[in-house]
Amino acid sequence: MKSAVENLTPTRAKLTVEVPFEELKPSLDAAYQKIAQQINVPGFRRGKVPPAVIDRQVGRGPVLDEAVNAVVPQQYMAALAEHDLEPIAQPEIEVTKFEDNETLEFTAEVDVKPDFEVPDYDGLEAEVEDVEVTDADVEEQVQALRERFGTLVPVERAAAEGDFVTMSLTAAQDGEPVEGGEVSDMSYRVGRGGMIEGLDEALVGLSAGEEKSFDSELVGGDLVGTPVQVTVTVSAVQEQQLPDFDDEFAQLASEFDTAEELTADVRERLGRGKRLEQAAAARDAVLEALLEKVSIPLPETMVTDELNARRQNVEQQLAYAGLTMEKYLEDEGQTSEEFEADLERRVRDAVAAQFVLDKIAKKEEFGIDQAELSEHLVRRAQQSGQDPQEFANHMFEHNHIPELVQEILRGKALATVVESATVKDASGNVVDLKNLRPDGTVGEPVAEESTEETAGA
Repeated sequence: MKSAVENLTPTRAKLTVEVPFEELKPSLDAAYQKIAQQINVPGFRRGKVPPAVIDRQVGRGPVLDEAVNAVVPQQYMAALAEHDLEPIAQPEIEVTKFEDNETLEFTAEVDVKPDFEVPDYDGLEAEVEDVEVTDADVEEQVQALRERFGTLVPVERAAAEGDFVTMSLTAAQDGEPVEGGEVSDMSYRVGRGGMIEGLDEALVGLSAGEEKSFDSELVGGDLVGTPVQVTVTVSAVQEQQLPDFDDEFAQLASEFDTAEELTADVRERLGRGKRLEQAAAARDAVLEALLEKVSIPLPETMVTDELNARRQNVEQQLAYAGLTMEKYLEDEGQTSEEFEADLERRVRDAVAAQFVLDKIAKKEEFGIDQAELSEHLVRRAQQSGQDPQEFANHMFEHNHIPELVQEILRGKALATVVESATVKDASGNVVDLKNLRPDGTVGEPVAEESTEETAGA
């Protein structure tokens, strides 16, 4: 085999491969054997038909096609290895020359990993915000805890913000009921939001047995965004009464004896959570500092595919939440152009980060063991809300393990970069990154018993 490479762009290569006919002989022999198993010829047992008879009965062409289809992928992989190319997509292969007893020639165009120099990643510097737990933060958590133990009491008055109402909704368009636009006997907290626009305003001031109509838009189904007239009817109004935050409540709601001890625990847990957030911010800040030191040409096809995937994911999440893109952008104070620019920037940073972390992992010669893979499987399962064993089985059955292995290696590369960096908060204090796991993620270690669930996969 003889091959040559032409760099069409920094991220796309064209391979030209020549294969002498004699190198096709093993594939030709295999093609004859395969066809011999598929045809019936009088006087010959299945699988024992000689090549000359196959040529007369079937023709030489199908045999040559079968051989070429077998040898091209093999020689393509050999050419990649010869020129040290790492493909990131399926190739576009074209057989440019092939005749019986002649040299086979084909070309393969493929997107490849860009070639660039890994910047010095030792001793990077970054800054993050201070960790601060305010009294307001603590009060918010205490209030939420009190609400969990609150009781609902019927009241003979109009609904106010914070009350719970039992309500029914009907939607109509041009005086005709909208199919699927009805809700009956639903419990709802006034002022909570998250439903149709104008509902909270309509509920305030309604007593049991009263109704009110208002104009809004549907937030779900095939008619999402359609203007409708909504009628809300209240059948009950309840007021939430909260328990006093005292020692008795602390003993009811926790393992602590006093309200002071419970408050201290709430403050400590908030601090741990904020330190985890700070560690994640530190990791991201270090990665950003690393990317600022390198210029990486990106495969536009890869960027476009990732952009489309992320955009689709956002749209699906908005639809699930009953929001339109227009409403989301309005709430975020963004224009469509600003949203697209921000999304593209984040996608390009993510793709560039993959390439640079892959190179660092290769340079550092990282490897992984079964325990690390099992732990990563459990963590991914927990993130997606799936059973760890079922998630592991799915990953193995659909050959996604190499992708998970690459995730772990990139995490190790990122952890190495972060560990050698100096990260300070806004006050100048060095940030403790003990919550950074060896795979680059942030948080507490996965429980051993959960890891064991996937050990046999």
